[in-house]
Amino acid sequence: MMSKMIESSEMIERYLQAVRFWLPKSAGQEGVLAELGEDLRSQVEAKEAEIGRPLNDLEVAAILKRCGVPIVVAGRIGPQQQLIGPTLFPIYKFVLKMVLLWILIPVFLFIVGPVNLASANGQWSLAAGSTLGQLWSALFIAGGIITLVFAVIEYTHAYAGIEQKWDPRSLPPVQKQERKLSCVKSVCEFGFACFGLIWVLLVPTYPWLILGPAAAFLKGSPTLHGFYIPIVLLSVFALLRPAAILARPQWTAFPLWTKLVHSALTLVLLNFMLSAAAGSRAAGEWHPFVVAAEGLQGTANYVRIAAIVNTSILLSLAGTWLGLCIALAIQVWQFMRYLRKRIAGTRQIATMQLQ
Repeated sequence: MMSKMIESSEMIERYLQAVRFWLPKSAGQEGVLAELGEDLRSQVEAKEAEIGRPLNDLEVAAILKRCGVPIVVAGRIGPQQQLIGPTLFPIYKFVLKMVLLWILIPVFLFIVGPVNLASANGQWSLAAGSTLGQLWSALFIAGGIITLVFAVIEYTHAYAGIEQKWDPRSLPPVQKQERKLSCVKSVCEFGFACFGLIWVLLVPTYPWLILGPAAAFLKGSPTLHGFYIPIVLLSVFALLRPAAILARPQWTAFPLWTKLVHSALTLVLLNFMLSAAAGSRAAGEWHPFVVAAEGLQGTANYVRIAAIVNTSILLSLAGTWLGLCIALAIQVWQFMRYLRKRIAGTRQIATMQLQ
């Protein structure tokens, strides 16, 4: 009997979670959801009292199905709209946010903007103005198209058959509150990874991205060029990791072990770079990461500047290596703790099933 009650409660919580997702954030949101939850539980209890036994998942699903699809219920109990009715408005607002805030703005910020800056020949203000103008036009056009599409759907009632096709048992499991913070974190990681990959890809063509004004008299050495491909591959890995986390949030172990792998690979790369620097001394000759540009290699002032830059690079690599060693130890501990909890939970479930 207890397992049936847990199943009913779990299905209702999943339903309320789905309705909450589509409801606009407001002070009265939790109160509305609490009333809806009480109503659903009352219906379940009344049905159980009528038939004299706990409801199975099919019977609970039938009650939820009569209540309505979560997106439709959210539109019905949420604030009323005009052009786009209450049924479609939650998904309209969601699509509008996704396209405008999470797709167009990051694309212009991390892709279009840097490309315009790189091709502006130093006219940064002109490139920034051009990027903002293109972004405004894209936002206006995309918003108009999305609104038009949803207005047509509302007018033609093309969503009428959705009530008959959904199954409450297919709702995703209830997520913990930390999952929302994790999602925001993954979105931020994905944005920064996009920016980092684009930056790395542009560095060979535009060395001022890494050397700044010093690119006029300094250049990368063959030692530094030899590590370019591994750095690009690590940047691609850093981009794919949050993308996979966002696409498959149910993979609870994936963020932990992929973060561990990424840190380990970065540590290996740093170790090779430091070893290359240490092994580049031969007969008192130093082969650094950056050298003076062509025609300036005999100038004492530029050679001294190159030596200072190389010392800074080595100190940065050594500090990063030390920090990654500490981070890797913490990540291993976190992953082992996750595995212990997972194993303990599996054993507890197996013990309950035997009882």
